Amino acid sequence: MKHWIAPSILSADFSRLGEEIHDVLDAGADIIHYDVMDNHYVPNLTIGPLVLKSLREAGITATMDVHLMVKPVDQLVSEFVSAGADIISVHPESTEHLHRTLGIIRDGGAKPGIVFNPATPLTALAEVLDLVDLVLIMSVNPGFGGQKFIESSLNKLADAAEMIASSPRDIRLEIDGGINPDNIAAAADAGADTFVAGSAIFSSNDYAATIKAMRDALG
Repeated sequence: MKHWIAPSILSADFSRLGEEIHDVLDAGADIIHYDVMDNHYVPNLTIGPLVLKSLREAGITATMDVHLMVKPVDQLVSEFVSAGADIISVHPESTEHLHRTLGIIRDGGAKPGIVFNPATPLTALAEVLDLVDLVLIMSVNPGFGGQKFIESSLNKLADAAEMIASSPRDIRLEIDGGINPDNIAAAADAGADTFVAGSAIFSSNDYAATIKAMRDALG
């Protein structure tokens, strides 16, 4: 499966968000990662569906990979589907009825994903493997950008890759948290094909050079 690099706009300059998105796409990014935090499920507050809707109305057509770190989640799932999300990933802890939530995403026309925090076991994945198009492994605790990569996440990534390999469906395996040119190859070796990078890209002086360094590391 083709490697995707997904800059997280959590680390972008929000005063010129549309321009930042265009810049990273022009620099070689594949998709855009859109982090949504509610100051409840995670200790931070970010952006909602109206911002995504405005980006779509401004002509941004890139794949939007929405990661919902909110609880409860179902109402926002529906709003993000309407706003133009292509992929919507939820945490199993954020919903009382995970099958129903994933079904809302699928029925709305977006691709469903499931997210696992560093200390969350993969138990739920076996129950919904036939319902998801993306599995996201967090390699930091969610809530803030710029955190240090948790090395043990590579073991969970490998376990998830093995479970995905047992499915006949095409399911992407994404990793998010502390990804940079120095560790992206290790994540790929563990099975990831989609790599979220926020501060590594947006804090660099040259987005294209950073993304190229990541692709070079991936071989």
